[in-house]
Amino acid sequence: MLNVSIVIFNHLFSEIAPLIKLIQISGQTSEIFLIDNSPTPTLEFNQFPVNYIFTGKNIGYGAAHNIAIRKTIEQSIPYHLVINPDISFDPSILAEIENFMNLNPDIGHLMPKVLYPDGNIQYLCKLIPTPLDLIFRRFLPKNWTQKQKERFEMRSSGYNKIMNVPYLSGCFMFLRTEALKEVGLFDERFFMYPEDIDLTRRMHKKFRTVFFPEVFIIHHHAQSSYKSLKMLWIHISNMVKYFDKWGWIFDRERKLMNKKIESQYD
Repeated sequence: MLNVSIVIFNHLFSEIAPLIKLIQISGQTSEIFLIDNSPTPTLEFNQFPVNYIFTGKNIGYGAAHNIAIRKTIEQSIPYHLVINPDISFDPSILAEIENFMNLNPDIGHLMPKVLYPDGNIQYLCKLIPTPLDLIFRRFLPKNWTQKQKERFEMRSSGYNKIMNVPYLSGCFMFLRTEALKEVGLFDERFFMYPEDIDLTRRMHKKFRTVFFPEVFIIHHHAQSSYKSLKMLWIHISNMVKYFDKWGWIFDRERKLMNKKIESQYD
């Protein structure tokens, strides 16, 4: 049994319909939540076989997903999938992932292999980030930070085996409900961007957070903070909140977690 939540902001019906159809075809879902953070509701979305929730304002990515996750917890549904609107996949993968999670109760969070539309891999298995990884490298020449970026993205692992990873992308988060009850939901202090880092990190301390390359999804990644000064500001300001929470230079837990992960996969 699986619930799914999709958060949208000024999306068109035609942009969301393909993903809703794929989720339906899978036959694995109990309820699909469409959380709309747009300034005005879109009545057309009521045509979908979903629980359409209009928030009335942009409350943020994590806060919007939390609305649905709380309902999943109330319903005692074993799993909850947080998924971006720009994802496509073979519907059969949801059953395969759920079966793998059933066989491995120590996994709290799973992410499949993620590809660009052209078939190239997206390097979304990452170490716990430092300020250099998330903020300062944006303003430095690429050749200065390339080696650090490859380390941060765990590229030496090969991305060809099941791995326990401390930071997995929020574009597709297959989450165990009992684990969420123990570690908590998205931290709503983060409007957008570091909420997946924070949740995976908290989950990783008590459960395995797994990269599962046996199946893949396609992510039409927009990278809006690279194209908009407003989104860049939102990105940086929320990253500042993240490091204020966990530590900038002095973060012993980060150092120990990363050292342990690198010793296994380098």
